[in-house]
Amino acid sequence: MKFLDQAKIYMRSGHGGPGSVSFRREAHVPFGGPDGGNGGRGGDVIARAVNGLNTLIDYRYQQHFKASSGRSGAGRDRSGASGDDIILRLPIGTQVLSDDQRTVLADLTFQGQEIILAKGGSGGKGNAFFKSSTNRAPHKSQPGEPGQEMWVWLRLKLIADAGLLGLPNAGKSTFLNTVSAANPKIADYPFTTLHPNLGVVGIDGKEFVMADVPGIIEGAHKGAGLGHRFLGHVERCRVLLHLVDATGEDPVNAWRVLRRELLEYGGGLTAKPEIVGLTKLDATPKDYAMEMAEALRKAGAEAVFSLSSVTGAGVNAMLRRLIGFIEEAVSEENQPEEDEPWSP
Repeated sequence: MKFLDQAKIYMRSGHGGPGSVSFRREAHVPFGGPDGGNGGRGGDVIARAVNGLNTLIDYRYQQHFKASSGRSGAGRDRSGASGDDIILRLPIGTQVLSDDQRTVLADLTFQGQEIILAKGGSGGKGNAFFKSSTNRAPHKSQPGEPGQEMWVWLRLKLIADAGLLGLPNAGKSTFLNTVSAANPKIADYPFTTLHPNLGVVGIDGKEFVMADVPGIIEGAHKGAGLGHRFLGHVERCRVLLHLVDATGEDPVNAWRVLRRELLEYGGGLTAKPEIVGLTKLDATPKDYAMEMAEALRKAGAEAVFSLSSVTGAGVNAMLRRLIGFIEEAVSEENQPEEDEPWSP
């Protein structure tokens, strides 16, 4: 299945049905009163978060969604049937934004969450509603309210425990392939990964979900290299794993570049716990990785590990530290909020 994390769609809720103008017609009842029923309610457009989806590819081929309108009222005080709702089945982590791509209309963060995006129009009143002591035979009714229509953007932000970051060709896909059952494309040239990948990582009988984000380049916070869309996928992660190519020209500067991009992007990314992994340990001199790790700590990196995705050296130690961060974050999230002191 192809990955798509952004789509633009048109939606329209159903119009309300018109009320009816009708009068009671029965034998021996020459002056039957009004009995026109009300129109039915138009259908809603509803966004629902469901399990088992991790792409918006279905919304590339179908982009128009219209709920059905309510039926008109009828005589004998019969109300019209309501229109059927349209339900948009979306992956967990999807945001619905207005056409300006700034206003968030809905943020689907857990399974089964439902939000009405466009409410159907109310049905019009029939002439029976307008009967009064001074108007015994009203000949008027109401049309139904029109439905709401709008263009919206769907934007998927993957929900994962750990976000895997790094400059192009830092070894992220190789690492994810080593520690999980994910099978991302691997090659010895930059930008091999063109869309995020998810993998379930296991260590010591525990599991967590890791998202491999395509290589971030300088200027990503301004949109360079689709930076905004890629960085958006790590906003919901509890911890960041920043891989740095130990065989690169300047590993310390590579770390600084990405940290600067996270700071400029915002969204609280720099406040998240971070682990730095020096990759490709098998292709460096014996003591070089230790020297680079010390240089990174002096530059401000706190948790630094050296590893090789090819030989597996250092991988388990880093995964244990990673899951420790995740468990700490989960524990903090599950703590009940303290009640504010009462004051008269």
